[in-house]
Amino acid sequence: MKKTMLFEPYTIKGVTFKNRIAMAPMCQYSADTEGSLQDWHRVHYASRAVGQVGMIITEATAVESRGRISNKDLGIWHDSCVKPFSELIKQVQAHQCRMGIQIAHAGRKSTILDEPIVAPGRMQFNDQYQVPQELSFPEIQVVVSAFGQAVRRAVAAGVDFIEIHGAHGYLVNQFLSPLTNKRTDDYGQDRSLFLKEVLEEVTAHIPRQMPLFLRVSAEDYLPGGNHPQELCRLLEPVKHLIDLVHVSSGGVMDNAPIKMFPGYQVSFAKIIRQQLKLPVMSVGMLDSPELAEETLRNGSADLIALGRELLRNPYWPLHAAKRLEEEISWPEAYQRAKN
Repeated sequence: MKKTMLFEPYTIKGVTFKNRIAMAPMCQYSADTEGSLQDWHRVHYASRAVGQVGMIITEATAVESRGRISNKDLGIWHDSCVKPFSELIKQVQAHQCRMGIQIAHAGRKSTILDEPIVAPGRMQFNDQYQVPQELSFPEIQVVVSAFGQAVRRAVAAGVDFIEIHGAHGYLVNQFLSPLTNKRTDDYGQDRSLFLKEVLEEVTAHIPRQMPLFLRVSAEDYLPGGNHPQELCRLLEPVKHLIDLVHVSSGGVMDNAPIKMFPGYQVSFAKIIRQQLKLPVMSVGMLDSPELAEETLRNGSADLIALGRELLRNPYWPLHAAKRLEEEISWPEAYQRAKN
């Protein structure tokens, strides 16, 4: 049998992942109005662990009720969330799969209607969204603290790692991008300041050996926006707080033209890996096992994340191993289907 990189273990700080395949965060719009887990989530996530991904990252999990993308999204803004998450995490870990929670705030891209939404400034995402309130300095500190408390709860629930959502036009990304951050105060002059404060706050709640990931949009796809080199400049002062960069793109502006094709974000991941000297995870139509393997072998990424392909096929790793002629363990109950 061939030896692949895709199925090699990978260690970050005190956590070893059994392979380099991750389930990317994907909103399920299946929570109750308090952001609580439902049976759907238990089946959805556990089935991918059975399918032998090395890690699962939950969908965007809001630090405030007004920070949800929709009123059916997961949240972790109250202590009653801890027990359901703990049960789910144990269920996933039982299959030797590591699990992390993506900690998020939607900012101006929240579609909830029963609370005012917030952002760096009063700029709508489009005319279907609320006009957000501009965050004042004291209000920013409240949100930063909410990130910290959300991470405290996630750690109490037993996560293996944390991911901060700084991509796809949500609040952290809104501060990072010059297209959405028009402030003239410190948060506008230094667009990485909000991210720095969030990272410093959450680090205080994370065990020393627990990895902290940051998901980013490396490319805004519009003139005057962020591009990979500019994003590296913004991340340079905070990279000592980050253990891995999960590289995506787009989402900050409604009118950005994005041409998608297999591996379309891989070049962004490679630039960030080379310039910041940090491990990176690449994502974006890496459905082909051969393409995923080549992305690792040519030094473009350290891990591979799959999104929609794992919705179509929860058992992608089992099929990929067969395609790549790699011998991996199958769940005992599924052994009869291995050959």
